[in-house]
Amino acid sequence: MDDRRKIISWALYDWANSAFAITVMSAFFPLFLKQYWSTGADATLTTFRLGLANSIGGIAIALLSPILGAIADQAGTRKRYLILFAAMAIVMTAGLSFAARGEWVLAVALYVLASIGFSGSNSFYDALLVSVASEPRLHQVSCLGFALGYLGGGLLFALNVAMTLWPARFGLADASEAVRLSFGMVAAWWAVFSIPLLIFVKEPGVAGRLSGWAAVSAGARRLAATLRQAGRLRIVLLFLVAYLLYIDGVGTVARMAMDYGMAIGFDEKKLIVALLITQFVGLPATIAFGYLGARFGAKAGIYIGLGVYIAATLWGYAMQHVWEFYALAVAIGLVQGGVQSLSRSLFARIMPAARAGEFFGFYNMLGKFAVVIGPLLVGSAALATGSSRAAILVILALFIAGGILLYFVDEDAGARVAREG
Repeated sequence: MDDRRKIISWALYDWANSAFAITVMSAFFPLFLKQYWSTGADATLTTFRLGLANSIGGIAIALLSPILGAIADQAGTRKRYLILFAAMAIVMTAGLSFAARGEWVLAVALYVLASIGFSGSNSFYDALLVSVASEPRLHQVSCLGFALGYLGGGLLFALNVAMTLWPARFGLADASEAVRLSFGMVAAWWAVFSIPLLIFVKEPGVAGRLSGWAAVSAGARRLAATLRQAGRLRIVLLFLVAYLLYIDGVGTVARMAMDYGMAIGFDEKKLIVALLITQFVGLPATIAFGYLGARFGAKAGIYIGLGVYIAATLWGYAMQHVWEFYALAVAIGLVQGGVQSLSRSLFARIMPAARAGEFFGFYNMLGKFAVVIGPLLVGSAALATGSSRAAILVILALFIAGGILLYFVDEDAGARVAREG
């Protein structure tokens, strides 16, 4: 029987760090980078800077994740690494409050380090999924985490949006002060709501637990052995390549939507409200995807989401009115959490549970390379064509190619191999 307290405590980390994903990554950092830290810069240049910032952070964590995951498996230190990366991210996020107007280099540096901490902690958080949920409940527990993330991140984001729209009512001088304060609030929120996971989610037992250089050496050997066994784990590898492609599109939409809306002339306050709508639409939809995955399989749910993303990308290219951005926000909100959470639980089902840190290191490595490729492609296409509209069309190929490869992933066969270790 699964321990409900452990499940809720684990899922609350999504509640905690999703405030960074929505308030900082999706909304206020792109907004402030364009209008405050890069005052006077051309819109396509700030789009490039945003894509570059996301890409640098992605490369760093992509290189670190697999080896750190393998070491954590050998040493039984998944939680310790989670705490380390989360603490770095929290401190850097708070630091954004102090970056002054025009200091885009400092702001980007803080954001890159915060992104590395966010992504690194998520890698070890994901790896703990197999220690809090049994195989039959992986899809539902994974979706619960994302659903709580939508709710928790959405609640704080709603307060932050209210502060920027009506700063005087909160005793603030202007919207800029409200945004700077929001960065500090995200850091505090993240720290406080991480506490249940630290207390109630226990590190899974490791036979012959190692420490120090012995863990590093064993982790490196374990990683090398996994790479040599790639043929035996071909279902896992096929899924990871498919995931690399389609999650690239998902992540690029999330990170660049705000910038894209501003680039085509929409008012930033209305765009922020649209992102807020996405959060609260995502809560019930993600829970529904958990039941869908348990009933029909994760792949069916992921395909529904990818179909919506393809349609939304085509619509986004042609949209002319702010109401269309709202409609797209609702559509994305209905499927974003489902695609992400079912991908996580599908992977947890087909990879060896005893090596979860290592395998989720690969999982997040590819997710981070996706963050490198997508934003950089969009940013570079915007500079090359001079059109932010034309740039978003590159995302279509990622969704389509990822969906084609996913078709060949046999979830049940992968689960059988995983049980064999």
